[in-house]
Amino acid sequence: MEVDVLKRIPVREQEPKVRAANFDEVCLGYNKEEAMAEATRCIKCKNPQCVKGCPVNIDIPGFIKEVENGNFDEAYHVINKYSALPAVCGRVCPQESQCEAKCIRGIKGDAVSIGKLERFVADTAKENGIKPMPAETNNGKKVAIIGSGPAGLTCAGDLAKLGYDVTIFEALHKAGGVLSYGIPEFRLPKKSVVDAEIENVKSLGVKIETNTVVGKAVTIDELLNEEGFDAVFIGSGAGLPRFMGIPGENANGVFSANEYLTRSNLMKAFDEKYDTPIIAGKKVVVVGGGNVAMDAARTALRLGADVHIVYRRSEAELPARVEEVHHAKEEGIIFNLLTNPVEIYEDEEGNVKGIKCIRMELGEPDESGRRSPVEIPGSEFDIEADTVIMSLGTSPNPLISSTTEGLKVNKRKCIVAEESDGSTSKTAVYAGGDAVTGAATVILAMGAGKAAAKGIDEFLSR
Repeated sequence: MEVDVLKRIPVREQEPKVRAANFDEVCLGYNKEEAMAEATRCIKCKNPQCVKGCPVNIDIPGFIKEVENGNFDEAYHVINKYSALPAVCGRVCPQESQCEAKCIRGIKGDAVSIGKLERFVADTAKENGIKPMPAETNNGKKVAIIGSGPAGLTCAGDLAKLGYDVTIFEALHKAGGVLSYGIPEFRLPKKSVVDAEIENVKSLGVKIETNTVVGKAVTIDELLNEEGFDAVFIGSGAGLPRFMGIPGENANGVFSANEYLTRSNLMKAFDEKYDTPIIAGKKVVVVGGGNVAMDAARTALRLGADVHIVYRRSEAELPARVEEVHHAKEEGIIFNLLTNPVEIYEDEEGNVKGIKCIRMELGEPDESGRRSPVEIPGSEFDIEADTVIMSLGTSPNPLISSTTEGLKVNKRKCIVAEESDGSTSKTAVYAGGDAVTGAATVILAMGAGKAAAKGIDEFLSR
């Protein structure tokens, strides 16, 4: 294949009109020839900035070199030294703002398509039956992990490789956390990707106990004092949704994005073979501009709705990945930017019948550095709707912190990690991911899980 070193090899995708009517994966990924051609674009920097941009510090030039040479199994083993979830990260990690943003090739042309190459390596390893290498011996020490999302799975996998006896406690009936309930099939297939990655972690000796709500079925103090665990990692995520507090928000047909996506992703409401109820809606408004908002909007579209996204800032401030915004626009979702809801209209039976919005303009920057949106008086207008999905972020459920003696939390109910290794105010208890930071990305949660595994190992090796 002829390669222009300044341009990345295009990745194949479903056509927008076709994919808007199904839940199959949008991106089809590279084949062998395409992956090897793209790998030749990497200049194998002696001081690779891409590695510094990766929250789990994967040896990116190392695995890409193996892809270029056709050594796909070895490429997987290089990645697996650093990441327990390469097939996931290759699909949902925001490479454009992390590793690829640092790529030297990207200064004068397109950055190397690091994420798509990682996905190719992971998918190829699965096809070839390649598994991560377990520890040769068990060191006799037990660690409990709370939550089986990206932070928990990463921490568990790293500790298992070091010889620890690891058990994950998951509140839901299915492992995976946000990977299972939050991200739609068309971005992250559950059986072929998420379930396969979880099985890889389990192949290291990690045990997973589902339907176990820590804080009710068992407390962290009981795990440490009665169940024989030497340390605990809290990676329970942030699943408590936020709302605006505007009139009509309690109407029938108003959902949090968490509930809407959980019904579809985890409980398969989109599949006619399942009897999970979901109000698909014919005219849906999604409030918010992050990745979760895009996921909810694109799910509603596939369920047959006309969909509007309402976001109070401009397109430049949209927190969602550029790729997700691009795909949403291609599929026909309408963006009402610089717009904010002020009221949800109800009919006589209490059902949503529309949403009243006001136009905004950007004023001075707020504490985060983003320009603050300001209402334009007299600019109110209505959008017809029968379903409204609120995607305004989430915060940690306080159940764990409220049932654990001596565990500090901040005013947002996030657990306070006192050191970069995730150590908390309670001895032998570590925390990371959304439970500490509030809602963030999969890869940042993985980075926190990795740091905590290192911290726990150092603590238990003293």
